[in-house]
Order: sequence, then C-alpha cells, then structure tokens
Amino acid sequence: MKRFASLAAGFLLLVTGHVAHADEAQPFVTNKDIDLTMILPPPPANDSAETKAELGEVLTLQVTRTPEMEKRAIGDAEENVWRFADVMGPKFSKETLPKFSAFFDRVVATEGAVVDPAKDVWKRPRPHQLSDLVKPVVKLSNSGSWPSGHATVGTMMGIILADMVPEKRAEIMARAAEFAHNRVVGGIHYPSDIEMGKISGSVIAAVLLNRPDFKAEYEVARSELRSDLGM
Repeated sequence: MKRFASLAAGFLLLVTGHVAHADEAQPFVTNKDIDLTMILPPPPANDSAETKAELGEVLTLQVTRTPEMEKRAIGDAEENVWRFADVMGPKFSKETLPKFSAFFDRVVATEGAVVDPAKDVWKRPRPHQLSDLVKPVVKLSNSGSWPSGHATVGTMMGIILADMVPEKRAEIMARAAEFAHNRVVGGIHYPSDIEMGKISGSVIAAVLLNRPDFKAEYEVARSELRSDLGM
C-alpha cells in the first residue's frame, strides 16, 4: 500500500509538473538563434578604470536619488509590459487584453532565453558584489550583470509596443529608457550594463519583427490593443 501511494504521488507530481510547464510562456527564440556573446563586447574588468568610474556613478545616484525615484525603480523591478500603463492610459490593463497579455508574456520569456546564457558566460559581478558601499533599493540579484536583462526586455517591449501604437512612439520609448535606467537608480546595475541591454533588446526585437510566427501573434495582439484603446 505504501509503495502504491508513493508511486501515485510520484505520478501526480509528474502530471502537475507537466501542466505547470505547459502553462509557462514559451520564448519566440533562444540563445541558439541569437548568441549575444557573438554580438556584444565582453564587460570591463572588475579592477578597470571604467568599472571604478561606473561604481562612482552608482554611488552618486545612491546619495542623490529621491524617494520618488526609488519608488519608480522598485516598481520597474517587475518585468512586464503593464509598467507602460502610465503612458498608455487607463484602458491599458491585463484584464481587458488577454491575447495581448499572453503575447507579451512570450516576449518577456524570450529575453530570458537569450540573455541569461550570455550572463552566465560573462559573469560580471553586480555593483553590490564589488563594493559594500552599494546599497540597492531593489531585490538583490547575483546573476551576471552584463547585459542588463531589464534593459533588454524594456527596450524590446518599447520597440514592439511603439510599433503597435506609433502615435505614442516618443512617450513609449522614453518610458522604456526610464525603465532601463531605473536599474542603475536601484543600485543593481552599472550604466554600461544598461547600454548593452539596449543594444541586445534592439537586436532581439529586430529579429522577432521579421519572423512569421512572431508576426502572426503580433497582429492578433495589436488588433486587440488598438480596439481596446479605441484607435
């Protein structure tokens, strides 16, 4: 009886595990399609003048950032397209845009599938790992710092969203830039990580916008968004 119960529990775990995996958003591409280690330069050495200067920038922001800046940085620690709601308007919500939401879940998953393997190759330490003086206000991360995944996905989301709603391109791209910069404000990234993230996000977005499978889902999401916004 105990053996049967154990087998049943194991089977249930396999089933529930499979269901959970099936529900996860699948990336459009991975690092097998876009190898950032072949596109970006390696990060500056930990003891280089550039890294020391960047630590200085992080520490300067640490003593000059306002409570409002900290609040924005903490909010932007979330990697989702709904952080653009402040420029998209009150109708821009997950509840009213299910297809759009599922589409951007795949966009976010794509960032991790492409960026995380590159981070693991370079393994650049975060600012707080090099200096005890750095006190991040956002959740700590010990993954590689180069390139910034947040800057990558923020740029990707900005480019794709602006392509859907070109009427708001300037505001959307400005918000994407703030989303990326808030990782420096939060004390968790160097400025050069952000620049590399913007390059990465631009490259990935350009590849996606030319893929038939992506374009098919893009059109469905775009139509739902523009209809919801009354455009």
